[in-house]
Amino acid sequence: MQRKNWLVTGVSTGLGRAFAEAALAAGHTVAGTVRSEEDLRAFEGLKPGYAHGRLLDVTDDHAVSRVITEVEQSVGPLDVVVANAGYGLEGTFEETPLAEVRRQFEVNVFGTVATLQAALPHMRRRRRGHLMAVTSMGGLMAVPGMSAYCGSKFALEGILEALGKEVAQFGIHVTAIEPGSFRTDWAGRSMSRAAHTIDDYDTLFDPIRETRQKASGNQLGNPAKAGEAVVHIASVDRPPAHLVLGSDALRLVTAARTAVDKDIRTWEALSRTTDFAEGAQL
Repeated sequence: MQRKNWLVTGVSTGLGRAFAEAALAAGHTVAGTVRSEEDLRAFEGLKPGYAHGRLLDVTDDHAVSRVITEVEQSVGPLDVVVANAGYGLEGTFEETPLAEVRRQFEVNVFGTVATLQAALPHMRRRRRGHLMAVTSMGGLMAVPGMSAYCGSKFALEGILEALGKEVAQFGIHVTAIEPGSFRTDWAGRSMSRAAHTIDDYDTLFDPIRETRQKASGNQLGNPAKAGEAVVHIASVDRPPAHLVLGSDALRLVTAARTAVDKDIRTWEALSRTTDFAEGAQL
């Protein structure tokens, strides 16, 4: 096995920690970003000499660039970057204040973009590397009460798909990681919730929220196995552009994409009526 240098953002808990632990267990070196000195020491204690902690707020663009440049110089050239840092925001569209929607995008979208943009020039010069980002099954399907979160993950899906097509010529791979429900604290203490202000949505949303809260701590997905899956795709010659993790994600994403395909087929004739009689096809 070829030993690689990884960078994973948000390794203090959850899937980010699982990705980092799996990479360390496979013999790789991992630079992991955290938000506190306590988390930094805990991370570096996992495997001294191989686990390198760095303090970072991914919404600070200059800090992201500075940390990645420093890691490239002190830890070594980065082979794999996993932009994992992010959080969930629960609340119906009408109830969610615009400031909270902006914050959701600031972390989930722009924090990820800053991370990948900072790492890309180094990989492009070397003509190799693997950029990954954690979107969600919520980046390929949507559920009521998570519009801001799903919107941020849908945005990432488009960015990553276009990015992959841009950098393939340089030998750089891009993978969107789309997890389902995993046994982390994402749906518990890590979930941000918009204030409940409109009773009209209770009949629809209360059962959804209650089901999610009851499942917290007993989710189907195993984070350690997710970590192993991500380490595996980093080792193959032709990694996927999309990696759906979890049987629940497979079921829900498949159903959502089937519904989209049905709309396209049902309204195909109307779609064609908007063309000029002659014109350039893309």
